[in-house]
Amino acid sequence: MRLSNLADYAVVLMSAAARQCGSHYGSGPIHAGMLAEQTGIPGPTAQKLVSQLARAGLLVASRGSGGGVRLARPAAAINVADIIEAVEGPIALTSCVAEGRHDCSLEGSCKVQPHWGVVNGAVRGALAEISLASLVKPLPLAGGVWGGPVAATNPTNIPSPNPSRKREGRIEA
Repeated sequence: MRLSNLADYAVVLMSAAARQCGSHYGSGPIHAGMLAEQTGIPGPTAQKLVSQLARAGLLVASRGSGGGVRLARPAAAINVADIIEAVEGPIALTSCVAEGRHDCSLEGSCKVQPHWGVVNGAVRGALAEISLASLVKPLPLAGGVWGGPVAATNPTNIPSPNPSRKREGRIEA
C-alpha cells in the first residue's frame, strides 16, 4: 500500500499548518502560499489541497486582507486517517471493502473477502491513532536513526532497497 502524492502532500501541508498555529487552533490564519513555500509543495497543488481539507472540515478558510487558513480544531483532534480520507476518500485496501464496489473477479468464491473488513479496519485504526499534534513534535535521534532503532529479530535478513549499499542491521531509506 502506498499513499498517493496528494495524500502525502496533504499530511505535510497539515503538519506545516499545525506548526504555524502551534497548539492553538484558533490562532491567526496562514496563507496557502506561505504553506507552499515552507513545504516545497507547488502553489497550485497547495491551493487545491487547502480547498479539499477545508471541505472536509480540517481547515477553516477566510478571505480578505486578514484571510488565510487555520486548523478547524486542535491538532491533537485531527489524525492521519482524517487527512488521508479528506483527499482520497474512505480508506479501502481492496475493492471488496469499498461500499458498492463489485469489480473483483474472485467475488463469490473468495474465502478471504469476509476478513478484509477486519484488515481494513485495523489499518484505518492505526492511522487514526496518529494525531497531527504528534507529527509536529521532533523525534529524538537514537541509534543514528530518527525515531530510534528499528527492532528486528534477525537484522541480517532485512533486505536492502538498494543492493549496492551495505546492510547495517536496520532498514535503509
